[in-house]
Amino acid sequence: MRKIPLHWQIIIALIIGIMFGLFFPGEVIYIEWMGDVFLRALKMIIIPLILSSIISGVTNIGSAENLGRLGLKTILYYVLTSTIAIVTGLVFVNLIKPGIGADLGFSKEVEGLDVIQESFGQVLINIIPSNIFQAFAENRMLSVIFFAIFFGFFITRSGEKARTFLTDLFNSLFEVMMKITMFIIKLAPFGVFGIVAKQIAESDDIVSLAQTMGIYMLTVLLSLFFHSLITLPILTRVIGKVSPLKHFRAVTTPLLTAFSTSSSSATLPLTMQAVEDNDGVSNKISSFTLPLGATINMDGTALYECVAAMFIAQAYGVDLSFAEQMIVVFTALLASIGAAGIPMAGLVMITVVLTAVGLPLEGVGLILSVDRILDMFRTATNVWSDSCGAVIIAKSEGEPLKV
Repeated sequence: MRKIPLHWQIIIALIIGIMFGLFFPGEVIYIEWMGDVFLRALKMIIIPLILSSIISGVTNIGSAENLGRLGLKTILYYVLTSTIAIVTGLVFVNLIKPGIGADLGFSKEVEGLDVIQESFGQVLINIIPSNIFQAFAENRMLSVIFFAIFFGFFITRSGEKARTFLTDLFNSLFEVMMKITMFIIKLAPFGVFGIVAKQIAESDDIVSLAQTMGIYMLTVLLSLFFHSLITLPILTRVIGKVSPLKHFRAVTTPLLTAFSTSSSSATLPLTMQAVEDNDGVSNKISSFTLPLGATINMDGTALYECVAAMFIAQAYGVDLSFAEQMIVVFTALLASIGAAGIPMAGLVMITVVLTAVGLPLEGVGLILSVDRILDMFRTATNVWSDSCGAVIIAKSEGEPLKV
């Protein structure tokens, strides 16, 4: 009997999960553990996978010149796509104007927004960990990535004996981590089933949500679809000389997982496996670009923060000038870089954007009811952009790809 491909297994699990959550919400408690186990297993391997993959990748890159060139290309790509995403959102929200006539009585109470907001300069300083083991325990991704690049670079500066031993050690460790990842991937259909069924069961009345927040949701989704289906494929085709359709098929599994889990960090092991095995990107490129992308390249989140801020301004009758809208664009870019790759992080980061242009933080309560649904779409956009970046950069480095 022919085996069903993994991405079809996940699609089937997604559909069954939606139906189960809709028709048997009371029974979801018996199957939600599957989603919890899957997410915990993915989170368990994130730090050792990132550490081993980046150190392995940096030692294989070799010289400081190669590392600097790769780093510059990666950062330029991420800033470019995030900026394009924000401007796309700004255009759509100004055309559709979803906040005009919005029901302010639909606002919800929001907790946890009184967190201390750090300046961008402080975020940069905090990249350097005062305690690397604390950074591991707290999943501080930028600190872990900084340490791994630092460690890997100085392995290449060590003596022959130490360099050979440590390079082989981290290459072997990375190989083991990918084996563990492949095992966890097999659990994806069960995990997706449990996660989606729980989310649907816990959702408010979807019909009333669609009626009240429909235009806002439509604006966000149209912006995300335009960026995902037009902008990124054009960049992939024109700059990367890669078939966007073949690349999409190669990364279907991580995209579906990102959509289900709403976490680009949790999806990272699957993204790395798909880009390397299906696209043919080398480990030295994927291990550098993808962990960095899962942390700072948030196209979907940046776009959403811009649309949400403009929606709140329109709902409260605040007419933002062109200069203030440019502040929204710039702040959304910085906030998206600072947003951790975890569910709902964008909701907290939106307060940074609102504060920058003097909008009421209570406005977040307007968008809270539909945030979890939109979070699924914007996370899939984030992961899609990361994967496109990996193949574009790999092609620019002269690598032969399967797509």
